[in-house]
Amino acid sequence: GQPLGPRRLSLKPVPKLPDTEGFLQEALAKVKKQARGCLAPELCLQAVRAAAEMPFAEGLRRERELFRVLLSSGQARALQYAFFAERAVRRWAAPGRSSAGSAAPQPVRRAAVIGLGTMGRGIVTCLVKANIPVVALEQDLEYLNKGRKAVMLLLEREAMKMEGGAQTLDFHNPARLQFTVDFDLLRDVDLVIEAVFENMALKKEIFHKLSKICKPGALLCTNTSALNIDEIASATSRPQQVIGTHFFSPAHVMRLLEIIYGRHTSATAIATAMQLAKALKKVGVVVGNCFGFVGNRMMFPYVQQAVFLLEEGSRPEVVDQVLEDFGFKIGPFRMSDLAGLDVGWRSRKEQGLTGPSLPAGTPARQRHGQRYSPVPDLLCEQGRFGQKTAKGWYRYEKAGGRTATPDPWLHDFLSQYRDTHGIKTRFIDQEEILERCLFSLINEGFAILAEGIASGPEHLD
Repeated sequence: GQPLGPRRLSLKPVPKLPDTEGFLQEALAKVKKQARGCLAPELCLQAVRAAAEMPFAEGLRRERELFRVLLSSGQARALQYAFFAERAVRRWAAPGRSSAGSAAPQPVRRAAVIGLGTMGRGIVTCLVKANIPVVALEQDLEYLNKGRKAVMLLLEREAMKMEGGAQTLDFHNPARLQFTVDFDLLRDVDLVIEAVFENMALKKEIFHKLSKICKPGALLCTNTSALNIDEIASATSRPQQVIGTHFFSPAHVMRLLEIIYGRHTSATAIATAMQLAKALKKVGVVVGNCFGFVGNRMMFPYVQQAVFLLEEGSRPEVVDQVLEDFGFKIGPFRMSDLAGLDVGWRSRKEQGLTGPSLPAGTPARQRHGQRYSPVPDLLCEQGRFGQKTAKGWYRYEKAGGRTATPDPWLHDFLSQYRDTHGIKTRFIDQEEILERCLFSLINEGFAILAEGIASGPEHLD
């Protein structure tokens, strides 16, 4: 019963919802939560609002205005920079070796992962998703079974996210994924990733074993977050095959893969690790060897300032809120709870910064003549390791829980700590929190560039 002449959609009125305003407000709250600190998603929502409320021509004018605001914004420039930086890091260079163009990668037809803790499980998941057959190794059957259960659970979740369900991953096939406690099964792999916890003696023992068992061309990778690649390589008869592949937690989600070359690492080894990053759909960044490399080395002073702010009167939830509102996906304290406070604690013990190895009479709040905060160490002594123990900087509903709730126990603990050390509490505003955390991060970045650990600012970013 309608004429068949041309009908312009733009002339039709937009049907009114019973509660348009409420609907748009709810959408705005959702967008603000999902894209904190980002301009574009909020302005997109304003454009949709204009389309719903104004005549067509006016709505278009409004959309053009909003687009112009974004086009000239600092965020647009930063996003364009990030886009090109991700591509620039594919062109790697390592001093004294050939660079990206001249070294050919070795094929990786079969890989192995040693250690099925949090990191190892994530790495196995990455490799299976990339269709690379994997041998997953643990030290004894109890750990192996625990690791197998966790890996299978991760893979089932990933399979559900993928089109076509579990068939596409085929992870129940032993030819694709094999669990073992037997080092001999690593004889014919092309690449091994060691992912045991941060203990130099343990890593050296494993690498010594690997250099005896693995075939001559196999690449030996360590997923260390801070330890010296050269010292690990010294335990092998083939230091040119040893390289750092530092995944970030959770390994099957985070896109960054830090690739660290040692003094002897060959260009072929670097090219193979970069090729692996590409196969795993990660952004591989080649960096030099120093304590903490680039990612963690920049995190140290950033997190340290965040802890100093607590000493002086702030709270974890306040510091996190400021940094998340600025645009970080997760604040330093929620991040620390997610990764586990025990990881940093173990590293500080290894460095002799805390624990019984400290010489008698060391001031509680100084190490090597620098300001130091023992607060994270004291939390670990109380068994507060973060999400895994249901309490860290926050409280969680259960062990392994994800919902962080501010903890009155921690607030009391901080106030007792300040009394003990005679620290006067003061109000710390948002600007100071932001500047102290960010400037320390940026300064460390400049130091890394100056030392030649990274070959360009894009690599840091």
